[in-house]
Amino acid sequence: MPKWRAGTLNSSRMDRSAEFKRWKAQCLSKADLSRKGSVDEDVIELVQLLNAREQFFTTSSCAGRILLLDGDINGLGVQKQNCCWLLVTHIPCIKDDVMVALKKANGDAVFKFEPFVLHVQCRQLQDAQMLAVRSTHGLEVPLSHKGKLMVTEEYIEFLLNIANQKMEENKKRIERFYNCLQLALERETTNSHTKIKEKNNPFCTPKKKRNPEKLRGKCIPEENDKEPEIDDDNDPGINVAIFPKDY
Repeated sequence: MPKWRAGTLNSSRMDRSAEFKRWKAQCLSKADLSRKGSVDEDVIELVQLLNAREQFFTTSSCAGRILLLDGDINGLGVQKQNCCWLLVTHIPCIKDDVMVALKKANGDAVFKFEPFVLHVQCRQLQDAQMLAVRSTHGLEVPLSHKGKLMVTEEYIEFLLNIANQKMEENKKRIERFYNCLQLALERETTNSHTKIKEKNNPFCTPKKKRNPEKLRGKCIPEENDKEPEIDDDNDPGINVAIFPKDY
């Protein structure tokens, strides 16, 4: 690559990096416009972990919550923008709280559990490829229609038990995700430092793999009569799964 072209590319990358840095500072300095007005306690460490990295910043998050919404059902569920929030909690809920909130319902009340969600801005595509936040254990059940309760209190208590169990499982998933992400970031930092060291040191070259086919044809002394070791540190075929499949 011509030097002038390489210089142009480096300048462009530096400009994008500086722009992302300014954007990050601007977004993180804004007031929290969520209903709660602050980051949920169970995801504070996770949010801080990401925001401490120059290539990431969080735009919104929720540790998981139990909701009771009152509005019109359009076939796809209650839309939060056009409904009344009768109840919202980020901790396990009891039946009395739901029954009191239901008395305020005039439309179609829907009971929901929403799991952990996290939105992250990444500096470039390769940074985004490291993140995978998936959670599908939500819950959404209609309880009333036009202000009339359509289920029994016993059924509501049954739903609450399920929602509270999901809340506990959700908390465990957040902890697992935090641990996996922390490990991934540490590995990324280690690999980056290694690449920089190799680039700056012309005498530092990766080890070559020994060919096992050639080794089989060689005479191996009796005291070393064992299978030859194959150095696969640099084998591109090895895949490391950072996140468990059942996350």
